[in-house]
Amino acid sequence: MSRVHDALRRAEQGGGFAPEDLPVARVEEAAAAAEYLPASTSVQAAPPVRLNIHAGMLGEVAIVPFSPAPESHLLDLNTSHDTPAEEFRTLRTRLNHLQTLQPLHTVVVTSPSPAEGKSFTAVNLALAQAHLAESSVLLGDFDLRRPIVHNLFQLERAPGLSDFLTGQCTFPQALRRIEGMSLYVLPAGSPVKNPLELLNLRQAKALFEELSHAFNWAIFDTPPLLFSADANLLATMADGTVLVVKIGTTTFDNVTRAMQSLCENNVLGIVANGARASELYSKYTYYYSRAE
Repeated sequence: MSRVHDALRRAEQGGGFAPEDLPVARVEEAAAAAEYLPASTSVQAAPPVRLNIHAGMLGEVAIVPFSPAPESHLLDLNTSHDTPAEEFRTLRTRLNHLQTLQPLHTVVVTSPSPAEGKSFTAVNLALAQAHLAESSVLLGDFDLRRPIVHNLFQLERAPGLSDFLTGQCTFPQALRRIEGMSLYVLPAGSPVKNPLELLNLRQAKALFEELSHAFNWAIFDTPPLLFSADANLLATMADGTVLVVKIGTTTFDNVTRAMQSLCENNVLGIVANGARASELYSKYTYYYSRAE
């Protein structure tokens, strides 16, 4: 075997194998071993994807009326005494403060399990940000398995995210702007067989990198963390993650597992959904009654 090792060392140094290096019985063995040696030619890295997303594109987006579905629970932020609206204003204020401390434009909103309020939180947070009317806000439905954002706004599902990532439409064609707001909605788009493969495309990563060129905030509704790998992948692309839990439903074990799956690297905070009305509403009722 020493002659085999000597031949392999010479091959690593660029000399290759010579017939006299090995007896005939050892040639095939050395040839098989040579398959595991590093290739002498370097592999060229794939060029980065450029989507050229910019604010000028937004003028091409179709405008649709604000017509939420009756069961959508979208908040009326013009009602100043509405307690849920105040809670989302508080969340908005905290995120805007964080944005002054670190680069923060893309936020994934997810939950450990289904039916914990992630879509409710994502949509109303986007509405709260858009209510400031200082800059454009994107609400993206990245839950390609069970999309719901288009239903909440009573919009067509396609064209949308999947159509854009597969080259079936342009980015402005995939968007809808809500009339009277600086809110842009990116529906999930046409159904796909394997959402995770689609989200692994280089176009998806480029999308996250370029959204800040057109939007001050981009907020994404994603699948639950413990039921698919989609949200974990998206969290690695986004600037931050907001985890939604439901009081009385989400278990401590599920919260722990969800945090571990995110590696706790970019978790901005946890939103507790489902608090009892008596616990929340009393403080605002007291405040406004005293102020008046």
